[in-house]
Amino acid sequence: MSASLTPGPPGPARRGRGSDLLGLAAVLVALILTFSLFTQRFLTLVTLRTIANQLPEIVIAAVGLTFVLLIAGIDLSVGSVLALSSAVLGVSMLRMDLGLPLAAALALGAGLACGAANGLLSVGFGLPSFIVTLGTLEMARGATYLLTRSQTQYVGPGVEVVTRAELLGLQAPFFGAMAMVGLGQVALSRTVFGRYAAAIGTNEEAVRLSGVDPRPVKVAVFMLSGLCAGLAGIVHTARLASSDPNAAVGFELQAIAAVVVGGTSLMGGRGSVVGSLLGALIIAVLGAGLAQAGAQEPTKRLVTGAVIVAAVVADHFRRRGEPA
Repeated sequence: MSASLTPGPPGPARRGRGSDLLGLAAVLVALILTFSLFTQRFLTLVTLRTIANQLPEIVIAAVGLTFVLLIAGIDLSVGSVLALSSAVLGVSMLRMDLGLPLAAALALGAGLACGAANGLLSVGFGLPSFIVTLGTLEMARGATYLLTRSQTQYVGPGVEVVTRAELLGLQAPFFGAMAMVGLGQVALSRTVFGRYAAAIGTNEEAVRLSGVDPRPVKVAVFMLSGLCAGLAGIVHTARLASSDPNAAVGFELQAIAAVVVGGTSLMGGRGSVVGSLLGALIIAVLGAGLAQAGAQEPTKRLVTGAVIVAAVVADHFRRRGEPA
């Protein structure tokens, strides 16, 4: 079994992953061209920059969620953890008069703690991650309301420095998110941690019989997801210059959708961080294009949901076609 945890030579599976990414890129290009033909202002620098600058939160969260789904888990708490981290950042800067670096460290610590709780509870007690993270979703949201006293906190220019730096109209968090995608993909495909995560999602019992304890890896994966949600909370606060207790309601569904559309299997064992980036781009372009085409919110949700279902169905048939 240990041999299966090391990267082998390029084969059908690796070529398949490459073709999946090409397919996602083709879908993205097709969407851009379609909306460019049917709307007047879609293919403009203003629209494309707006889409890019709104991406970092979902992309950062999707990096951590890719690893969670890779081990056949789920994390429904990322939206509430994002809001909690944002609240910790706001409270630290406004009420405790802390500087941005220390306040950001506390916000990241809050995300990491939530991730650790998810991992320890689901792994230590053998509980379904769906139930555990659903509970964390409610607890983190409740803690957010308590910290903020159910009021939006205007943090001000002290946190806006995060988004102030720009290059070609693209804000610093966009480049940071792209760097995280690169690091996440390297960790997934080139490190022992990534290979163990994929092996656990494929056959956890085989990993255990090979002499590798999967529990620390699974806990670390949930901690990574919490840390990414915390970082997304910092970016969200910086972009809006405020901490809103109602922030990121439903965000977890968008982030999971991006990962699933990007080709990561809900059954575990198969995934790509770059694919999750492309999935986030597809959903963002779809939403922006439908909005410019005049589609109402129910129509946008209907179309986006159909795309997600299509991605799950495609994954189902892809898994059936793979050799045992």
